[in-house]
Amino acid sequence: MRAARLLSVLVLTAHGSADPRSAATARAVVDCIRRLRPHLDARVAFCEQNTPDLRDVLATVPAGRAVVVPLLLADAYHARVDIPAMIDDSGSRARQADVLGEDERLVHVLRQRLEQAGVPRLDPRVGVLVTAVGSTRPQANTRTCAVAAELALTTRWATATAFATGPHPTLAEAAESLRARGATRLVVAPWFLAHGRITDRVAAFASAHGLPMSAPLGAHRQVAETVLDRFDTVVTARTAA
Repeated sequence: MRAARLLSVLVLTAHGSADPRSAATARAVVDCIRRLRPHLDARVAFCEQNTPDLRDVLATVPAGRAVVVPLLLADAYHARVDIPAMIDDSGSRARQADVLGEDERLVHVLRQRLEQAGVPRLDPRVGVLVTAVGSTRPQANTRTCAVAAELALTTRWATATAFATGPHPTLAEAAESLRARGATRLVVAPWFLAHGRITDRVAAFASAHGLPMSAPLGAHRQVAETVLDRFDTVVTARTAA
């Protein structure tokens, strides 16, 4: 198993953004992975707008050795269409891992970011707007909504999901729902890996309504550990086959 891991190359693949903070976070996650597992060949790649391009990275990896781990929270268009198409174009026979999803480690990071923003875990007045990017795929949105429910299990917070793009509820609608449930201290929790143009819009809403906002998940150790878990799952399956 260890030999299989050493022979495999982890290619952490982000969507890419015109906002440099997004690419910086992806590179920082790879740096964290390298610290956690120094002998693993871990590289960063992007689908668009940033370099290196995923196809170019796969061209430098021996055929069949790359494991592409999407640095994505939602199992939506980029994970289901963009990345598979780029892997096919490369001819590399790379395998694709699952997205990070609503992993409990990431929910823990989200809760930690809220506590770092000064939100007490046992304050029943708190209403948390877990804000994510919406998808045209209903199943992806349903999975995203599970994050808010999970966050409420270990706190006394009321929680609701809001979508910054696409489907309902919007931030305003989710805020109204939380207030109707008795929450008097609202806070915005971005279910994002990095700052970018969409989180800036979310922050503008929060500022306009006098709401505090926690930081995105960022290059947290548990984000890197979740990436490694997705990578290991693919390597284990390949070894067992």
